Amino acid sequence: MTQLADFTLPLLDNTPQPLAAYAGHPVLIVNTASKCGLTPQYEGLEALYRRYKDQGLVILGFPCNQFMGQEPGSAEEIAEFCSLTYDVTFPLFAKLDVNGSGESPLYTWLKAEHPGDIEWNFAKFLVGKDGKVAERFAPTILPADLAPAIEKQL
Repeated sequence: MTQLADFTLPLLDNTPQPLAAYAGHPVLIVNTASKCGLTPQYEGLEALYRRYKDQGLVILGFPCNQFMGQEPGSAEEIAEFCSLTYDVTFPLFAKLDVNGSGESPLYTWLKAEHPGDIEWNFAKFLVGKDGKVAERFAPTILPADLAPAIEKQL
């Protein structure tokens, strides 16, 4: 059975990152965008990360340009925007597709557990310490509202 640890994806700088590095930790996976009405969620995601990282939480951001071209920037532009605007310190990965024929195998796996296309930027999946998808959250669910679900996984 597939688990999060089975995937390796490139970070923003294109360095391959085995997701096995996060085995045994709860992981929040979010498809992100820099020019979206929901972009301010970066602030809440970073707050969650800082609040729970010492207890083991990992947040992984996956920029996606599939929704009205709201992530048009290069890897360097995305990194600069996230750092300067929201002081993001959680890992950001290279852009990927979350739906359709070019969909990342990671998102195929995530959606197999909780079916349905990704509706928009900032859809969230919480993966438990066991490497299996525990919950899926709609893009409009604010990061602060995820605290109870995260605390159950810690």
